[in-house]
Amino acid sequence: MFDLVVRGGTVLDGTGAPARRADVAVSAGRIAAVGVPADARAAEEIDATGRYVLPGFIDAHAHGDAAVFDREAQLAALRQGVTTLVLGQDGVSYAPADARTLRYVTRYFAPVNGSHPALGGAVSVAQLLATYDRRTALNTVYLLPHGTIRYGVMGTARRAPDERELAAMRAHVERGLSEGAAGLSTGLEYVPGGYAGVDEIAALCEPVGAAGLPYVTHMRGYEADAATALVEVLQIARAGHVAPHVSHLHGPGDVLTRLIGGARAGGIDLTFDSYPYLRGSSTLTLVALPSWLPVADLDAALDALADPAVRERLEREWFAARPGMWRRITLSHVPADDLRWAEGMTLPDAAERAGRGLADFCCDLLVATRLEAGCVFAQPPAATEESVRALLRHPGHMAGSDAVYQGGHPHPRGWGAFARLAGRYVRDLGDWTWEQAAVHMAGRAAARFRLTDRGRIAVGCAADLVVLDPATVTDRATYERPRVPADGVEHVLVNGVPVLSGGVLDETAQPGRALRPR
Repeated sequence: MFDLVVRGGTVLDGTGAPARRADVAVSAGRIAAVGVPADARAAEEIDATGRYVLPGFIDAHAHGDAAVFDREAQLAALRQGVTTLVLGQDGVSYAPADARTLRYVTRYFAPVNGSHPALGGAVSVAQLLATYDRRTALNTVYLLPHGTIRYGVMGTARRAPDERELAAMRAHVERGLSEGAAGLSTGLEYVPGGYAGVDEIAALCEPVGAAGLPYVTHMRGYEADAATALVEVLQIARAGHVAPHVSHLHGPGDVLTRLIGGARAGGIDLTFDSYPYLRGSSTLTLVALPSWLPVADLDAALDALADPAVRERLEREWFAARPGMWRRITLSHVPADDLRWAEGMTLPDAAERAGRGLADFCCDLLVATRLEAGCVFAQPPAATEESVRALLRHPGHMAGSDAVYQGGHPHPRGWGAFARLAGRYVRDLGDWTWEQAAVHMAGRAAARFRLTDRGRIAVGCAADLVVLDPATVTDRATYERPRVPADGVEHVLVNGVPVLSGGVLDETAQPGRALRPR
């Protein structure tokens, strides 16, 4: 007698093994059998005839740190077969933090992460994980955010740490690992993490590498700067004795695949995630403002943006000097009632509608939103469809959406990345076989973050299961209509609990666990 049996499906087990017809039985939240007698009894059955049964997908890079509690975000993930989100990305999240640090990182990264609904004062990694455990339909994994740790010890200081400061940051890393973090993340284009050098990051990576966990990085540059930035990643990996993982990798595919291949051949266990789109998404401050502004000091930045002399300099030295850049920026998140109409418009079109010059309008918007505006932006020409496909096919690749759920007009990747990979790049283009897809979208991330009982369909593994129709799975979210759930994923189990049935979310189910490395 089993709790549940998925009958009649074709199993793709996440190891790359050939597909096989098998029923999958679940008991007490775990896979009890793969291959079940026809007369075996179960309290519940799912008919998977003509469907594929895969391990729950693991989104290796998602900004669901607050949005994971939102049922719309849960539905967006589950309708793509995603059962686990890896959080704490880009070096900025909520823990470990004292009350001052929590206020800072929440405000600084509001366009990306939003505001956690259950945090107030100081918060440890253990306390943060407790807010996720059995409180959502999705599993979560958490990376230690270097920028948050650095701010807590050094504030916005733009220098290397002294011996005492480095020891304090390392103590935070060691404690966070002991409380269940699955690695360390950096965001080297964000502040204050971007003020760190190789020696600082490598020193903080040493306990991470000793624990067999990865160093995960938003590099110091992409596109034309990606090769140089990747060299720095390898320097950190060698000095810190840690396996590196590059977040949302994009850029010239031929150059990057050669560098990655050389690193892996040289003994560095380098992996990366990427998403199948040619546009990115971030804070408007990162994309639209120069580094000479005091962007790390949020109140000082607001004062500067209100200064007519600063605006005149911005117009002359920054906006006028980059005429081709601004039409690539679409406003995704404008949390100001009198400017919310600008969501979904390009920056120049919104400025024209407001009757303002480009620099003045951008400054007005950032001041009105307290720097909490977000945007979607087209990548430079080095990001091509050919480069996307070259990176997807690489053996170091795993799937990540880089989902940002904030705003009325977000990037569609949070609603479509995994379904797009399955429908377009597996079924239509053949860049992966279906067996390989299960590895790229589940098995490889489970191995990278030491989730030893996830990412596979095998007896004893947690019953995170996806039933999808290979003929119809597809993304429906577009840049014009980004919040449309995907099609083709019919049933999803998280820890043995059906959370999606016939494509419909169970509004009451909260079986998701805060996962720790095993």
